[in-house]
Amino acid sequence: MLFLVAGAILILTGGLVSVLFWVPGLVDRQKLKEMLGVRYPLVYLVYSANGPVLLVAGILLVMKHFGVF
Repeated sequence: MLFLVAGAILILTGGLVSVLFWVPGLVDRQKLKEMLGVRYPLVYLVYSANGPVLLVAGILLVMKHFGVF
């Protein structure tokens, strides 16, 4: 049961971060670029660590719960 709950939370969090980052208008990337300057590429590092990686980790935990692998 722990794998299912943790997986569901990770799927929701990863999906939410992905949607917030990639839907135009929700995150003003131009303003982020102005605020961060040369550190702007770190935004993509943080996104990749918190978006798709969490989503995949959540899917793997749910699959483990259901005994797929």
